[in-house]
Amino acid sequence: MEQSDLKTEYSDAIIFVTDHDGREHALPALEGWRVMEVIRDWGIKLKAECGGACACGTCHVYVDEAWLPRLHPPTDEEVDRLDDAFAVEETSRLCCQILVSPETNGLRMRLAPGSKVE
Repeated sequence: MEQSDLKTEYSDAIIFVTDHDGREHALPALEGWRVMEVIRDWGIKLKAECGGACACGTCHVYVDEAWLPRLHPPTDEEVDRLDDAFAVEETSRLCCQILVSPETNGLRMRLAPGSKVE
């Protein structure tokens, strides 16, 4: 199935998120929303303690490597927050800093350690 076929009349994109238990979720999302908001609104447990203000690093995710060049680069502020995150990798991003758009349809990511709600 083409990823664009997954979009519904109520969404602008589908975001694929692998949770802390290894289950992948296909989440319909609206343009302009933060990926962090989409994840939480669909009931997937994600700390995101600052609520999207790029002030903590607890919405840390690993973006699928193929998607990295397709996203806007992280800001200096995001890079600074990632310095405080646990288990940072080359593909690390804060999902509060990724905005949904039609171009993000099919975006894949995995929740990182340290973002799990205990």
